[in-house]
Amino acid sequence: MKKFLLYCLAAGALFSGASHAQLSQQARDSINKLSQADHRLMMQQLGIQSLRPGPSGNPQASNAANVDESKATTYTSLPDPTQLKNGKYIKTAKDWWKKRRPEIVEDFDREVYGRVPANLPSVQWEVVSEKDTMNGTFAVRERKLVGHVDNARYPQIKVAIQMTLTTPANIAQPVPVVLEFGFVFPAGVRPPQPASANNQPSWQQQLLAKGWAYAILVPTSYQADNGAGLTQGIIGLVNKGQARKPDDWGALRAWAWGASRAIDYFESNKALDTKRIAIEGLSRYGKAALVAMAYEPRIAVGFIGSSGAGGAKILRRNLGEQVENLASSAEYHWFAGNFIKYAGPLTPNDLPVDAHELITLCAPRPVFISVGSPTVEGQWVDAKGMFLGGVHAGEIYKILGKNPLNTNVFPPQQTALIEGDIAFRQHEGGHTTGPNWPTFIEFAGRYFGK
Repeated sequence: MKKFLLYCLAAGALFSGASHAQLSQQARDSINKLSQADHRLMMQQLGIQSLRPGPSGNPQASNAANVDESKATTYTSLPDPTQLKNGKYIKTAKDWWKKRRPEIVEDFDREVYGRVPANLPSVQWEVVSEKDTMNGTFAVRERKLVGHVDNARYPQIKVAIQMTLTTPANIAQPVPVVLEFGFVFPAGVRPPQPASANNQPSWQQQLLAKGWAYAILVPTSYQADNGAGLTQGIIGLVNKGQARKPDDWGALRAWAWGASRAIDYFESNKALDTKRIAIEGLSRYGKAALVAMAYEPRIAVGFIGSSGAGGAKILRRNLGEQVENLASSAEYHWFAGNFIKYAGPLTPNDLPVDAHELITLCAPRPVFISVGSPTVEGQWVDAKGMFLGGVHAGEIYKILGKNPLNTNVFPPQQTALIEGDIAFRQHEGGHTTGPNWPTFIEFAGRYFGK
């Protein structure tokens, strides 16, 4: 174990925050080997000899993931967010906040996303550059920021949070801000664009047209997106370079922690109205955005893009990505080590919670669930599974005096269900939130105003 940890420290520069795609093949191979070693170490801690393999996302593979809706519902019931551990049911907002919600938080902390350590280091924000510029036809002020994480207790690891903040120029009063978990693409590689990108303004320009600000937070700047990086970044810093324990936090909680530190900075910036903060993320960052909103009460609205398994999708459903995929050495680092055991010897049906209860932790605040077309994006993310996550969260929203989804029938593509405080829309594009930005802005505008 000591040799493994020393290897992790020596290799830290490989995975401390760089995009995986920007690394050489040799570096990627090294990261994969280290991730597999850490994964085996966690299995040893849990006393697990083997795990069930997950299905393939390749529809031509012999072990292709199920995409047949008639075979998707293999479970007979879901955990009831209104039922206490003692078997009694809650009916009031007081009982939700005092009794049931803490039970659900504890289950997610212990079994799914991991516990955030006490006494985390402080973060000092620095504006490293600031300029007035243009985004399309909009005059803006752009700030590049670095959040320096105090590493006095373990100087061997340095952590710096990267973020950009763009506000409309000449602000007369504080404005709403949308915080995005941003992907890092290799130099010279353009991020994927939705089919309609050339026919409408960018999402940033759509926000600026409303007079709103936006910020882009780089999650991998403070916690790598691989198992090898678990002894580096903020997780490694707090653990002083040691491997995790089974209930320690994973990357999703760590990325969410970074969003909270970004909000700390927002509160110091007089240009921003911190009562009107939204968070957005896509794919793994859609998962992170939902986790961040569940645990961070200062987030007012969520835009959760194609979050799939580990996000808004019901984990018990047998369609698309499965718990066995999440528990593999490629993805386990997003979660607490304890989560691995639900791919062997336990099953998803043994989980004490499911995705709908993660959404209830956001209540009574509004959540918009976004997904693409099954023929373009594919069915790996399980659009109906995410819709059902929203449906089954509805009872708690009602108890808190809010409106759930206005139907439990999966809607046709491009149907905007935005009348309630849980919203859903499946656009016609691929793995992107792009085509849903106008609908989300309309939805959020109900709460943010002009």
